[in-house]
Amino acid sequence: MAAAQGDAFLRARGRTLTAFRREDEYQWKGPFYFIQGADPQFGLMKSWRVGETDNGDDEWGEEIVLAEQAVQAINKLSPRPKFFVLCGDLIHGMPGIKAVFSGHYHRNAGGFYKGMEMVVSSAIGCQLGEDTHGLRVVVVTEDKIVHRYYSLNELSSRGIEKDLLDMLAKQN
Repeated sequence: MAAAQGDAFLRARGRTLTAFRREDEYQWKGPFYFIQGADPQFGLMKSWRVGETDNGDDEWGEEIVLAEQAVQAINKLSPRPKFFVLCGDLIHGMPGIKAVFSGHYHRNAGGFYKGMEMVVSSAIGCQLGEDTHGLRVVVVTEDKIVHRYYSLNELSSRGIEKDLLDMLAKQN
């Protein structure tokens, strides 16, 4: 896979993955294939096996072996896939998790279940509700997690609110 060479995370710029050179990819050159994987969900297997959904997700060994097996299988393919994309739940949980942050709902939402907060942030792009285009700022201290959703206009004109900045200053 072309993106596997070097640091692929540094190759995404300006809505383009530079691992794919424009001059090579600009025109259709024939069929290709890619691999899509989903839900490695590190921690879920032990959690389900022991029936302990609150604290049983502290071991990832089985999922790591399977993820490595997936990479090895992909690397043996010939011809090689154009790229690999991993979707879905990357982790199930780990000890000490107090909040899960996600998107895809294209509006702000959330709730609590057994002390775990689910935070859904609205979209930078297309809005499906009444929320403005924006970003969520999340401040993590030793004692707590505080988050606020800001419209893009608010964040660019006013920045982060003083109380959140004060929380960051206390940590240094």
